[in-house]
Amino acid sequence: MAVKIRLMRMGAKKKPFYRIVVADSRSPRDGKKIEQIGYFNPLTEPNELKVDNEKAIEWIKNGAQPSDTVRALLKRSGAIK
Repeated sequence: MAVKIRLMRMGAKKKPFYRIVVADSRSPRDGKKIEQIGYFNPLTEPNELKVDNEKAIEWIKNGAQPSDTVRALLKRSGAIK
């Protein structure tokens, strides 16, 4: 089982809000998740980002692969260098 850290889209049409979740790579984008570790709201100014850095680091140590977008968000939050 390959585990990914990726975004799950929430919110209404044209008003996206994203949860940062740990999920099986085979599950659909908005499908079953293992754990939620944060959220990202691109509509606020400045963008709102909240991540549980300790959980993110723990999942990465255990082999979870962040998506490119999530990797950039984790760098911005300070979870990874």
